[in-house]
Amino acid sequence: MKLSQLLTAGRIAIHGPTEAPLDKGGAVRLLASLLAEGAGADAGLIARALLDREELQSTGIGEGVAMPHAALAEVEAPIAALLTTRAGVEFDAIDGADVTLLLAVIGPRAASGENLRTLARVSRVLRSSAFREELLLATERDAVYESLVAEEEAFVR
Repeated sequence: MKLSQLLTAGRIAIHGPTEAPLDKGGAVRLLASLLAEGAGADAGLIARALLDREELQSTGIGEGVAMPHAALAEVEAPIAALLTTRAGVEFDAIDGADVTLLLAVIGPRAASGENLRTLARVSRVLRSSAFREELLLATERDAVYESLVAEEEAFVR
């Protein structure tokens, strides 16, 4: 499944430089609230599932990217939310660097294999350092979404 099918501009948050810094838990709770609206599930339940997954091993994959994810019985279809923060969040990433792009994905528990394939596909879109920087410089969530769609289309060709 393509990222543009999982994400909407309404599930993108841009954490500005004048806002209070986020910690890992705060970032995950913000993502969970965005996901809850799209999934029709409880934000607390989603946050707990994402944080439980983080306790197993950090989803900070390096180069400023984290991909918190979880499978929930209450979710009917996979959806995603994105948080950008130029200030960075300490996320126990594998390279030790703070995370500036957090792409959270939740999906149905019954489709855990497909959920992992989806994560692998959408992570490819975030490989380019120039593209990651473009996302971080955007100040409007519509602009972030449009950039993601364009990058994904260019990548698929």
